[in-house]
Amino acid sequence: MNIAFLLFPNVTQLDLTGPAQVLSRLGGGRLDLVAGSLEPVPTDAGFSILPTATYADVPAADILCVPGGIGVAKVMDDDAAMAWVAQVGAGAAWVTSVCTGSLILGAAGLIEGYKATTHWAWHEHLALFGAEPTQGRTVVDRNRVTGGGVTAGIDFALTLTALIKGEEHARLVQLSLEYDPAPPFDAGSPERAGEELVALYRRRADRLAPGREAELRAAAGRRGRAAPGSRGSS
Repeated sequence: MNIAFLLFPNVTQLDLTGPAQVLSRLGGGRLDLVAGSLEPVPTDAGFSILPTATYADVPAADILCVPGGIGVAKVMDDDAAMAWVAQVGAGAAWVTSVCTGSLILGAAGLIEGYKATTHWAWHEHLALFGAEPTQGRTVVDRNRVTGGGVTAGIDFALTLTALIKGEEHARLVQLSLEYDPAPPFDAGSPERAGEELVALYRRRADRLAPGREAELRAAAGRRGRAAPGSRGSS
């Protein structure tokens, strides 16, 4: 079971490293972090990650996983990155994403007609790419599996592990990682965080990624659903 993660500048590292840690325990196969070159890729956490392969090195994979982050709009404007996502996604047994990575899948034409989720602040924008926005930590629609924002990547990866290797194996992985979340605050969703905190987050997000909504609409118009992938179930 070969797994390919897209790695790009200003990725949210936990979108990638959380599910990568879980999926690495599927056993066998290979897990690659794929970028345009083998140069270190800066994340939005202030440190860089080394790719393990380039687009040319990984023309296909059993699992494609696209993380999110403030760099997603620039990925959509990167012809090489989008061509790789579309190519690998068209042949992958599982086409997946975490957080706003689902918007990249959308720009590559890979979730048109599928239910999908993303970070709550960008959920409605899935419709720009012909997807059906669906609330959930993890949303499964045939062979498309999408995770919500950031920390949902661990839930997503455990769900995918269960789909591939069964619930018992997924439970074993959960135990091995001591994944037993007990957050100190009940502010992990906009419904529970309250209007004031949600507004504060939106202001900060707008400063970090100014113009992102316009960029997403431009990407939807520019690339649309030009490269739809296989809709078969796995």
